[in-house]
Amino acid sequence: MAEHIPGTDTPDNEPTTVTVPDKPALEGLEEKLSRRWREEGTYSFNEDTVRDEVYSIDTPPPTASGSLHVGHMFSYTQTDVMARYQRMTGKNVFYPMGWDDNGLPTERRVQNYYGVRCDPTKPYDADYRPPAKAAKNQRDFDVISRRNFIELCEELAVEDEKVFEDLFSTLGLSVDWTRTYRTIDDHSRAVSQRAFLDNLRAGDAYMAEAPTLWDVTFRTAVAQAELEDREQPGAYHRISFHAPDGEKIFIETTRPELLPACVALVAHPDDERYQRLFGTTVKSPLFDVEVEVKAHPLAKPDKGSGIAMICTFGDLTDVTWWRELNLPTRAVIGRDGRILADTPEWITTDTAKENYAALATKTVFSAKETVVEMLRESGDLDGEPKKITHPVNFFEKGDKPLEVVTSRQWYIRNGGRDEERRERLINRGKEIDFHPAFMRSRYENWIEGLNGDWLVSRQRFFGVPVPVWYPLDASGNPDYDNPVLPESASLPVDPAAEPAPGYEESQRNAPGGFIGDADVLDTWATSSLTPQIVGGWSVDEDLFAKVFPFDLRPQGHDIIRTWLFSSVVRADALNAAAPWKHAAISGWILDPDRKKMSKSKGNVVVPTDVLNEYGSDAVRYWAASAKLGADTAYEIAQMKIGRRLAIKLLNASKFVLNLGATEKNVALDDTSVITNALDLALLAQLTDVVKASSSAFERYDYAKALQLTESFFWSFTDDYVELIKDRAYGAAGEAEQASVLATLATTLDSLLRLFAPFLPFATEEVWGWWRAGSVHRAPWPNVDGLSTAVADADAGILGTVAAALGGIRKAKSEAKVKQRTEVLKATVTAPEGAVARLRAGSADLKAAGNVRELNLAVGDGELAVSDVELAPPAE
Repeated sequence: MAEHIPGTDTPDNEPTTVTVPDKPALEGLEEKLSRRWREEGTYSFNEDTVRDEVYSIDTPPPTASGSLHVGHMFSYTQTDVMARYQRMTGKNVFYPMGWDDNGLPTERRVQNYYGVRCDPTKPYDADYRPPAKAAKNQRDFDVISRRNFIELCEELAVEDEKVFEDLFSTLGLSVDWTRTYRTIDDHSRAVSQRAFLDNLRAGDAYMAEAPTLWDVTFRTAVAQAELEDREQPGAYHRISFHAPDGEKIFIETTRPELLPACVALVAHPDDERYQRLFGTTVKSPLFDVEVEVKAHPLAKPDKGSGIAMICTFGDLTDVTWWRELNLPTRAVIGRDGRILADTPEWITTDTAKENYAALATKTVFSAKETVVEMLRESGDLDGEPKKITHPVNFFEKGDKPLEVVTSRQWYIRNGGRDEERRERLINRGKEIDFHPAFMRSRYENWIEGLNGDWLVSRQRFFGVPVPVWYPLDASGNPDYDNPVLPESASLPVDPAAEPAPGYEESQRNAPGGFIGDADVLDTWATSSLTPQIVGGWSVDEDLFAKVFPFDLRPQGHDIIRTWLFSSVVRADALNAAAPWKHAAISGWILDPDRKKMSKSKGNVVVPTDVLNEYGSDAVRYWAASAKLGADTAYEIAQMKIGRRLAIKLLNASKFVLNLGATEKNVALDDTSVITNALDLALLAQLTDVVKASSSAFERYDYAKALQLTESFFWSFTDDYVELIKDRAYGAAGEAEQASVLATLATTLDSLLRLFAPFLPFATEEVWGWWRAGSVHRAPWPNVDGLSTAVADADAGILGTVAAALGGIRKAKSEAKVKQRTEVLKATVTAPEGAVARLRAGSADLKAAGNVRELNLAVGDGELAVSDVELAPPAE
C-alpha cells in the first residue's frame, strides 16, 4: 500500500494528494514516461516565439542503416543534458532529429535487402515491387530507376529508424519527435539542390577537368576529407634514366608501373648534384620518352636519390608539380584501376610500343611486376627492390589504394585555392565557441592544410542528383559552359530521368538536344546543410529566422574536418554567417584496452543490453560524467554507480516525503520558518551548488554540474537526513519541525531540478509523487531569495556535526553494539571554530547519536570523539 500525504497542487495552490509508493523502482519507468512525454508534448517546440527565446540544436543525423552502438548513447546523452538544462532555464528548445540515409551504407543495405540495383537511366515504374526474396547473386538483382530505389530506401528506412527512435526514447532524449527528416527525402534533396544552384550562380560552385582522387572499386571520385592514410608494404626501385651523353640518372620510386606516364624529373633547386641537369632532357627506360629535368622546392634531397620522376599521376605531390611546373598530362591508368588498352601517342618507338603492350589492361599490381621484370632484363634496375612500409592514401570506405585520374567534376570553393576565402572561413570559426576550446585548432589546422577546393560530385547512382543538364550542339557535343538549370519551384529534380526545362524527353542524347548530368552530390554536400534543412531555409523563412544561426552543433571530433567544416563553408556562402554559436565536441568510446570501439574491430557493445540491465538513468550518468572532448572508457562500474544513485534518489525522496514534507513546505522566497542553524547550513550549501552548477552548465561543463550535484546529494542523504530525523518527527517542537520540513522540501525540490537533465526518469517519477506537471517543464532552481536568508549561515556546520556523528557511530561499531544504543556520555575535541559549529548543531547530534551527555572541548588537530561511555545492554 502507498502512503497518502496531504499537499498542495502547483497550478492553483489547491490541496492535492501526495502519493508515495511502498517500493519505488526504476524498472518500467522508461516506457511509461517516454509515452507520457510524447502524448503530452512535453518537449514540443512552440513556433509562436522570437529568436531570443529559442535555443536551437543542429542534431547529428545518425546513419539509420548502420548498427546501434554505445557511442550513440554516449554523445546523444551529452547533447540531451544540455538541451534539458536550456529548457529549464526558460528557453524554447528546438531539438529535431534527422536520419542520414543518403550514402553508401544505405545504398548497400537497400541493394542486399531487396535484391535491386539502381540505374538512373531506367524509367520510373509506379507499380514496381521488389522480389519477395532477394537473389543470391548481384548479377541477378532487379535493375530499377533512381526514383524507385529512393522509394525502397524510404520504405526500409522506416523500419531502421524505428529501432533508433526506440533506443533514443528509451534513453530519454528530449527530442521533438514531430520534427524529423531524412537526408534523402524530397525536402532534403530540394534544399541540397537549391543550395548547389545558389552556389553555382554566385560562382561558389564550378565544374573543372582536373586530377581527381579516384577509388577504383567504387568507381567514384573522392574528396580530400574522405582520405585516410594506411600503412602498406611497398618497395623502392632504383631505376636509371638516360642522358644524351649516356650518363645514367637514377631515381627511386615505389611505383615503377607509372614509367610510361612520366612527364619530368625533379630535384631541389639547391641540390648541387643535379643543378647542371636543370633544363636538359633525359629518356625514360623501356618507353624512350624524352622528359625535362626540373627544379622545385618540394623535392627532398635526402629522400631516395634526391631526384624523382613526376608522373600523371602517382600521388598528390605529382599533381602539385604538374600544376606549378605547367607539365603535360600523360595518363595511363583508367578508372577501373587498369593500364589503358591503347598505346599512348607519346610512346613512339617500336620497342617502347611492345613494352607498353605487355602492360595494357593489367591491374596496377600486375603491371608493376611486369615492369620490374622488364627493367631487370634491360639492365635499368639497379639492385633489387628495397622493401619498406609507407602510408598510402585510401578512401575511408575503400579497400584498395586510391589512384589519381583526370576527370570532369563539380567543386565548391572552400578556401583550398583562395587565400581570402581561407582567411574568411578561419574567422567564421572564431565566431563559434568550441567546447572544449582546444578543438578550434583542429578546425583551423584543417583549413590551413587544404590543397584544393571541395570536390562534391560522385560517380554513383544513389544520392542527390546534380541538378544540371547540358545542351548538345549539332554534332552531339555537350556545352558544359552553358548548363541548363531548373526553376527553384521544380526541385527536387533528377536529370537522368527528367527532360531538361524547354526540351522533350525524345531529345535526350540527340544532336541539338540535351544530356543530363549523371553524377550525384557527395553525401557531405547534403549533410553540410542540416541547419538549413531542418530550419526551413528557402521554405519557411519565418521559422529559419527563429532558429538560425543555431545555438549548438554537437558532434564527434573525428568529423570536424568533414561535417563541421563543410557546414561552415555552406553557411558562409549561403547565409553570410557561421551556422551556430557553439560547437560541442564529444570524444570516442574506448574499450577496456583504451582502443576506439568500432564495428570493424569487433569490440562494440550493443546498447540495448546495458539499457535493459542497468536502466537509462544509469547509462546517462556514465555518459554525462565524461567531459566534452574526452575519449572515455566504456565502464560498467560507472553505470552501476549511476544506477545506485538513481535508486537512492527514489528511496531518499520517499523518506523525505514520508516525513511529511510537501510542496507547501518549499521555502525559496519566504524563508522565515527556517530558523535552525543546521538547516541554514544545508541551504547555504544548496545555494552554492545551484550557483556553481548553473555556472558550469553555462560553460558547457555539464560533467562538473553533475559532480557538484551528486556530491551535495550524498551529503544531504548521508549526513543531514541522518541528523534531523527526531526533529522531523516533532520531538523538538512544532517550530523546529517546521524548520526541518521546509529545509527538506526546499532541498528535495532543488535536487530534483538539478538532477533532471541527468536522471530524467527517476526525477520525473519522484516529481509526480508530490507535484503536478513535469519536472522537465519546471524552471531551473532559483536561489536568489534563499541566498539572502543564508547570507550569514555557516555552511560548515553540517560537515562538522556529521563528522562527530560518524565518530560516535564508529565507537558503537567497534564496541559491536547496535547504533540505537544509548551513549551515556562522550567527548568531542576540535579546534575552537569547529566547537562553535558543534554547539550550533548539538541538539541534532545528540538526538541522532542517542547521546545523553555531550562534552565539547577545544583542542588542536582534527576533530576526535573520545571517552564514549555506552549504556549497558538491557537484561
